[in-house]
Amino acid sequence: MHKLGKTRASFYKHRRQVFISKHLQDPILIELVLEQRKKIPRLGGKKLHYLLAPSLKASKLFLGRDRFFAWLKQQDLLVKPKKSYTKTTNSFHRFYKHGNLIKEQTPSYPDQIWVSDITYIRKQKGFCYLALITDAFSRKIIGYDVSDSLELTGCINALKMATRHRIGKNTIHHSDRGIQYCSNQYVQLVEKHGIKVSMGEAGNCYDNALAERVNGILKNEFNLDATYKNLKTAQKAVSQAIKTYNEVRPHLALKMKKPVDLYAA
Repeated sequence: MHKLGKTRASFYKHRRQVFISKHLQDPILIELVLEQRKKIPRLGGKKLHYLLAPSLKASKLFLGRDRFFAWLKQQDLLVKPKKSYTKTTNSFHRFYKHGNLIKEQTPSYPDQIWVSDITYIRKQKGFCYLALITDAFSRKIIGYDVSDSLELTGCINALKMATRHRIGKNTIHHSDRGIQYCSNQYVQLVEKHGIKVSMGEAGNCYDNALAERVNGILKNEFNLDATYKNLKTAQKAVSQAIKTYNEVRPHLALKMKKPVDLYAA
């Protein structure tokens, strides 16, 4: 029991609340947080605190992670998970389905494994579709395209972008068994660049988990689950989101490094 008649726990709780209240309206802290939220609207608290740490120190705001989380909670700025799902994969087709070449593989250098996926973007009238290719080692998005159709063109454009920036060798291209990735034209283009084709097993949701995780980050943290006026505005939003994702957002799985830095290492 504390000498003022309070338990030790309640004493420290009171101190913590006083500390938080003191900084609640601190214009510097609010400005720093809003600046990052403008770039990545739904960035998680751990990554947000990591990015703000140098600025907090320079501003003499000694706010540890726990207190920072408490402050975010009081400000109602903690990220709440959002879930949405629309099927974009058609695996019932006549094309050959390749085997899985990346089982139990952990990439050790850039361009060793690419993972590909397609996700939808809402428009005021209908949908457009985002084709992505991500380097599994660095988590950098190295190829993408936004188009009005689920036809092959978007995936081809994303692949061409990825091959233009390719810096490594012995690459494996991994995807689901969707008709776009199994089509003869797509497979031939992959193999033309000396890249091996790998595909997940039917019904195994973990086979392309990284690609789907990247889709989720773009939608949940960068608000790409919004509804856009038309294809042009969606393309602009995707381009900015991917640039920020690659160059600004740290990854817990990469020990808080950014994709662009690890890809170039």
